Amino acid sequence: MNRNWIYVLLAGLVEVIWVMGLKYSNNTLEWLGTIVAITASFYLIIEAAKRLPVGTVYAVFTGIGTAGTVASEMLFFGEPFKLIKVLLICVLLAGVVGLKLVTSDHAEPEVSK
Repeated sequence: MNRNWIYVLLAGLVEVIWVMGLKYSNNTLEWLGTIVAITASFYLIIEAAKRLPVGTVYAVFTGIGTAGTVASEMLFFGEPFKLIKVLLICVLLAGVVGLKLVTSDHAEPEVSK
């Protein structure tokens, strides 16, 4: 696996942390952790997008974040389990995996004018 795709995966996983932080932070230290997670997530995604197609990177990043956030809510924060929600997340992840499989590891060359 290309190092840049690992950046996208890590950025998506860290996104789950900062999204939870936005909802559940109650004190200065928790808010500071949320800000650090946002910074790390965006740094990783920006680095990956420099070398990979931006549209696919963003779709994979948000797909991982969405799926992870929904799963975290159900597993750790008491969100009710709904089969339809899980099935739709599986469809989302299938689309993300499909995009990754059909995308080359090289960004489109910039067009100079």
